[in-house]
Amino acid sequence: MNEKYFKVFLWIFIGIVLWAIFFGGEKEGNYNVNITSQAQASEGLDLQAVGALVQKAKNAEQLEKLLNDPGEGVNNLDLNEDGKADYIKVEEYGEGKSRGFSLTTEPSKGEEQEIATIDVESVNDKEAEVEVRGNEQIYGHGHSYHSRYSFTDMLLLSYLFSPHRYYMSPWGWGAYPGYYRPYGVVGVSSYRTRVASSNYSSNMTSGKNNAIKSRAKSPNAGKSASSVKAPLRNPTASQKSFQKRNPSKTVRKGGFGRSTTRKASVRSSGSRRSGGSWGGK
Repeated sequence: MNEKYFKVFLWIFIGIVLWAIFFGGEKEGNYNVNITSQAQASEGLDLQAVGALVQKAKNAEQLEKLLNDPGEGVNNLDLNEDGKADYIKVEEYGEGKSRGFSLTTEPSKGEEQEIATIDVESVNDKEAEVEVRGNEQIYGHGHSYHSRYSFTDMLLLSYLFSPHRYYMSPWGWGAYPGYYRPYGVVGVSSYRTRVASSNYSSNMTSGKNNAIKSRAKSPNAGKSASSVKAPLRNPTASQKSFQKRNPSKTVRKGGFGRSTTRKASVRSSGSRRSGGSWGGK
C-alpha cells in the first residue's frame, strides 16, 4: 500500500473513532461501558406466584408438592448455586384465628434458611386474610402480597381451621419424597416469562402495610443459613462473610453500546454513574 492510500485509510479510521465518541454514546458526552450485575436470590421464587399455588392446594402437604413440582414452574430458587432448584419444605403453625405456613430450604447439610411465610387470619366464619411475606434477608424489608378469600374460594382455608394434625415436612437435605426429582434452574428472563401466567391467575396484590393484624410467630423465624452463595437483599454478618469468601457465579452481563438492562455511563470528566436493577418478587 502506497503512502497516499495509507493516509486515506488512516483519516477514515480516525473519523470513525471520533464519530463513535461524540455521537454514538449518551447525551452530554457519555458512553456505555461493559459491566456485570448479579441476579438476586429473590428472583428465583416469585411470591405472587406462590400465592397462586396457595389457591390451588387443598392441604399443607399438597402445597409442598406444588412448590417443588417442575411442571408448576414456580420454584427456581438456587441459594447454594449448584444449578438445581432448592427443595422447599412446608411447616404449619399457629392457633385460634391466626395460622400459617413457613417455607424453608437447606442450602447445605445441617443449615436451614426460612424463605417466606404464608400468614392466614380468620376475620369471620366465611373469610380470611392471606399474606405471603418474603424473608428480609432474601427479599428485603416489607416485601409481601396479600388478599382476602372466602372459605369456599380457597379449599386450604377449610383445612387450616378444621381439627387436624399440623404438617411438618419430614424431608430435607438429600432425603426427598419418591415423586420428587431434582431439576435444573433457568435464567431470570425465562423464569419471569414462565411465572407470568401464575401471577395473572392470582388476585394477590403487593403492599407494604400489614394486612394481618394478629400474626402467629413462625417456628423458623430467625433461621438463616450462612452457606448462601446467591446475592441477598439484606444478608446477615455471617452470610456476608461467607459470600466474600465464596462470590456468586450468577451474573447478568451487559456490553458495549446501548444496553437495555443495566448499564453504567462514564462522563468525560471520568465520574461514573450506575443504573438500577429489576427487583425479584
